[in-house]
Amino acid sequence: FFQAEDGIRDRDVTGVQTCALPILMESSESNSKYSKNEIMFAAMMVPHHEQAVTMSKLALTNTSNPAILDLAKRIKAAQEPEIVQMYTWFDGGYSMMGHDGHEMGGMLSEEELAKLETLKDKEFDQMFLTSMIKHHEGAIEMTQMIVNSDNTEVKTLATNIIESQTKEIQEMKELLAKSI
Repeated sequence: FFQAEDGIRDRDVTGVQTCALPILMESSESNSKYSKNEIMFAAMMVPHHEQAVTMSKLALTNTSNPAILDLAKRIKAAQEPEIVQMYTWFDGGYSMMGHDGHEMGGMLSEEELAKLETLKDKEFDQMFLTSMIKHHEGAIEMTQMIVNSDNTEVKTLATNIIESQTKEIQEMKELLAKSI
């Protein structure tokens, strides 16, 4: 993973990992095979995915529900490689800088993330599922900005995000219905 220019990749706030948001800074010469729109998408989606991974890691320690554990492992396994993939889109024409307080569709606030960290089992499951549904809906909405990309890699990533997260939203809604 990249590090912010100040050398800090992740900032630890209230014991929960938060991310450094890539801020785009164009150099005089950019040889990127990705459009500005695609780079902007990655700059927003990387921290969005990182938060989903953080939430999934919390599930691995805060619940004993096998269905939630399985879901969290799958989310983590799907999104970690996508984070790595999107980081490769930032060539020498762009640099990474820290940014706190960013808000993107479905992202939890630091306070909400800290609360999720304190919950266990059924209470955790409820907040995890409702939060991750919103998180996934936000990701799907954000992905609309690249869905018509001419770049095959970008278009494939967009399709994968939309299809996998739509399926997971349905699964999470079914898990919520069973728990009520």
